[in-house]
Amino acid sequence: MIPGRDRRAFDEFVATSASRLVRTAYLLCGDRGHAEDLVQTALLRTARRWRSARRQPEAYARRVVVNLAKDRWRDLARRPAEAPLEGADRAGPIGVVDGLLDRDELLRATEQLSAGQRAVLVLRYFDDLTVEETAATLGCSTGTVKSQTSRALERLRVVLTPEKENADVDRR
Repeated sequence: MIPGRDRRAFDEFVATSASRLVRTAYLLCGDRGHAEDLVQTALLRTARRWRSARRQPEAYARRVVVNLAKDRWRDLARRPAEAPLEGADRAGPIGVVDGLLDRDELLRATEQLSAGQRAVLVLRYFDDLTVEETAATLGCSTGTVKSQTSRALERLRVVLTPEKENADVDRR
């Protein structure tokens, strides 16, 4: 698919970027196996478009990952909700480290966000992209990135803050 020297450049790109792309995909979809599938598809699409993607291959692949994750969210939103398995809400064995519980709680809370809001937060705060880089990745304006970030953070505050604290904040 990719000849000679370009193949070596692609292989190097995969070696240096795959783990970051999997992390991004995982934060977007919340499932390790699906994240790996998203990245595999993104790398395949990047390889197919290598001539145009090779200038900024990670940005190209990241955008593919985000778009694939958004497609998945849309598909899931159209399906009826499944009943959870008994005990499936447990994060792990009793006595799990608080940090893991906090991470799991945060991941569940991000499921309350729109696809765009979740993508903006993942790119800005987990991938450390600038507002401009995030806008370029998502194909939107910097103003949209800023407003989506603000709305997403506010939504997370509401979801993650106990009801009594939210009522106290609203009274101020």
